[in-house]
Amino acid sequence: MKNIVFALVLFTSVCTMAQKNIYESIRFDEYTEDHEILAIIPFIAHLELKKAVDTDELTLLAEKEGYAVQNALETYFSKRKKRKKFNVDFQNIMNTNAILAQNNINYNNIDTYTTQELCKILDVDGIISGNLNLNILLSEGVPTDFSILDYFSGNANYGRIGVKISDGETGKLLWKYENEISKKTGKNTTELIDKMMKTASRKFPYDREKRRNRN
Repeated sequence: MKNIVFALVLFTSVCTMAQKNIYESIRFDEYTEDHEILAIIPFIAHLELKKAVDTDELTLLAEKEGYAVQNALETYFSKRKKRKKFNVDFQNIMNTNAILAQNNINYNNIDTYTTQELCKILDVDGIISGNLNLNILLSEGVPTDFSILDYFSGNANYGRIGVKISDGETGKLLWKYENEISKKTGKNTTELIDKMMKTASRKFPYDREKRRNRN
């Protein structure tokens, strides 16, 4: 019995440590007063896979993961936008990626451009971007079986994700949300984004209800 209690306490501690970490600029309302549209760009992924993969293939796999998050975020925001949850619009990612390509910006060099440069090119007010650190291919799905022992062995930890919003005029960081990725956060990219953004929904700065309560 004592062992069970100890395991539950330890499990709770692990879950607590994995809770969301959210930052919001104290000048958010000032910077975003005129924001109307945001662009979601591909995330930068860093892979440390357990299986051996050559450099070229690893680069392609990282790119795939980065675009998968971009797509999953668009899906999430589109669903919420239909229910009029946000006071901004989101640029269609097909348009975003097409405009980037027309300007010779791709996954491999997008991080060399400033927020202001990207916003000017995309004709948007802000950028949603982020980073992924993964030891699995999340877009291909993760094991769905669950054991509390996995948390102690480290087999339940797949990496970490950070989502951020930056202002197009100043380049300032407006909002950032970081979360660990594990068996509990979703079986694939779409489910991960859906779950984590729902968890952060009360803190999402462009939420109509949240802004109304601040004014």
